[in-house]
Amino acid sequence: GDAVSRDGRTWFSDDLGAWHVIVLDSNCGFLGAACSSESDQARWLREDLAANDARCTIALWHHPRFSSGYHGNSGSVGAFWEALHDAGAELVLNGHEHDYERFEPQDPGGAVDPAGGITEIVAGTGGGDLKPFERIAPSSLVRIADAYGVLELTLRTGGWSHRFLATDGSVLDQGDGTCH
Repeated sequence: GDAVSRDGRTWFSDDLGAWHVIVLDSNCGFLGAACSSESDQARWLREDLAANDARCTIALWHHPRFSSGYHGNSGSVGAFWEALHDAGAELVLNGHEHDYERFEPQDPGGAVDPAGGITEIVAGTGGGDLKPFERIAPSSLVRIADAYGVLELTLRTGGWSHRFLATDGSVLDQGDGTCH
């Protein structure tokens, strides 16, 4: 209903300090939310990115573009990744997999791109049964499949820091990044 959409759409953006925050709907084919490069959502994303002048951009959606987890890569969201990469976005957060995984900055093809790539963090450790990693994606840096926890993310002017906190309070991954 109205509580899950803005203007009848299940995708939107807001500014938060120096950051432009984009929420997308990766349930491609459900609720009329196609994800192809010609979809209403992808056109909206390109327009939104072109109209925004924030230094830092983060995007969130459910299905990860890249994953070493049980479900693997979600190619259906490739158009999102391409638009975000072209616009110089820094960070993508996903769920879906029942694990935690952090990637090196990547281009739309999954190649390491330290200068202009997007860092992806998959944090699906909130309660479903954890699943082991099936295969290791080429740009995967950190993989955790044996601990429930949360991602703590701090957005700063010009960058961010993150910590993956296990439910026992231990820090299992941490790092930071700067905006392009």
